[in-house]
Amino acid sequence: MAEPIARKRPAMPDVIHAIQTFNAGRDPERLALKYANMRASPFAFLRGTCHLFYQRLPAAPVLAEAPAVWCCGDLHLQNFGSYKGDNRLVYFDINDFDESALAPASWDLVRFLASVLVGAASMDLKKKEAGELCDAFLKGYCATLVSGKAGWVERETACGLIGDLLGSLQGRLRPAFLDSRTELKGKRRRLRVDNGKALPASDEARAEVTQLIGELAAAWHDPRFYEVFDVARRIAGTGSLGVERYVILVRGKGSPDGNYLLDLKAALPSSLTPNLKIPQPAWKSEAERVVEIERRLQAVSAAFLQPVQVGNRAYVLRDLQPTSDRVSLDGGRSGFDAVRGVLVEMGRILASAQLRSGGRDGSAIADELIAFGCGAWRKALLDVARDCAEQAQEDWKCYAEAWDDGLFAATVSSA
Repeated sequence: MAEPIARKRPAMPDVIHAIQTFNAGRDPERLALKYANMRASPFAFLRGTCHLFYQRLPAAPVLAEAPAVWCCGDLHLQNFGSYKGDNRLVYFDINDFDESALAPASWDLVRFLASVLVGAASMDLKKKEAGELCDAFLKGYCATLVSGKAGWVERETACGLIGDLLGSLQGRLRPAFLDSRTELKGKRRRLRVDNGKALPASDEARAEVTQLIGELAAAWHDPRFYEVFDVARRIAGTGSLGVERYVILVRGKGSPDGNYLLDLKAALPSSLTPNLKIPQPAWKSEAERVVEIERRLQAVSAAFLQPVQVGNRAYVLRDLQPTSDRVSLDGGRSGFDAVRGVLVEMGRILASAQLRSGGRDGSAIADELIAFGCGAWRKALLDVARDCAEQAQEDWKCYAEAWDDGLFAATVSSA
């Protein structure tokens, strides 16, 4: 019989206070969007409350006894996607590292499994099918760990729904992508702020970002490539909505169709660290943490990826990745077997990331990870994931009640 899990069941005011405290100081306009998104479903709420998830993490031995690895920190179904690497090839991998840290391997696993259980309804799946997807993910993960060999997913090797996604991107032309995010004013482009993906930036913010990119570009091979044409506040994701973030239109290889879009995002402390007992490296900045762990975990780094420091503010600069470039996990439309194939691949990707980054700054070496992959911990971990999923759904109900009472609209208005 599985040992009982020590649960943390907060009262409604505690849930609301935790959310308000965590989001204090964010851009009110985009924070309002985040709060509205979180009301939509338990899965959207889970995505927007990584901090709450780890505050509520049950005191279960299976979570503490796993080897230390470099973690994404916020691993869920929507944090896998395609991106263009610095070699200009397209890959499918983990693509969000804001919460990354050195943590037990089980932490990424339990958050991902909870996301499957909570997100089952949004994938048009039954409870039993969600459990089967969890099993598929863990099988892919453990099999790759036991092999001791890290792999990667690119267009030539991908199959199933992931292969379909990467194949569909092969023919995407830069002009069409730019047209979806910008509008032409004569022969020069300007960012669109009417498509739900960006909001106008203040003159002060525009000037600061332009100056920052100009100073950085002065030390790069082709400074003219990074000439800034326009700046806007970016709308993307759920958890980070309201964090200082910009989309930047630069000259690139020339106007109008050779322009490039960059993403500049403030880097904040990881939500994991207050709950971790594992010592963390002394990073120069939060941006260095995000970028360095991303480089360790991904097979190929995203284009233009680098940490940026402005006074006491740290940012991550990268190529802008379209948020739509994710696999559609709709069981009703794609079929359960196709979705299960994606979950197996996601498990392999996570295991590959842990193997690839093994032995760095206190993370487990390959032999420890192979032994972990052979361990008999899956059932205990699934029990914890079910408990976490139940917790998230209960917290969402508290949040939805407060939202319906107008509490969060008032909070944003007063920010």
